[in-house]
Amino acid sequence: MTEHVRVDADGTAALGICESLLIMLTEGKIIAEQDARDLLTDVVTSHQEASVTSRTPEMHHAVIAVVQRILAGKDGVRGATKTSQP
Repeated sequence: MTEHVRVDADGTAALGICESLLIMLTEGKIIAEQDARDLLTDVVTSHQEASVTSRTPEMHHAVIAVVQRILAGKDGVRGATKTSQP
């Protein structure tokens, strides 16, 4: 396995775990759906700000795109529509 493939796999695994945790926390009424959405919005804002001074702004833009898909009710890992959204 190349380093690039391993890093992509690590990121995809982390994304899937985080999405599942947010869904579990909201469906279990441990956190409000709005709190989950606020958290994701904060991620977008942080990466927008970081992209301004980053040497790799395209990485931050890619993160923003994934999080915006999740906020739109799509699966961040595959881009498919979910039945439940954070």
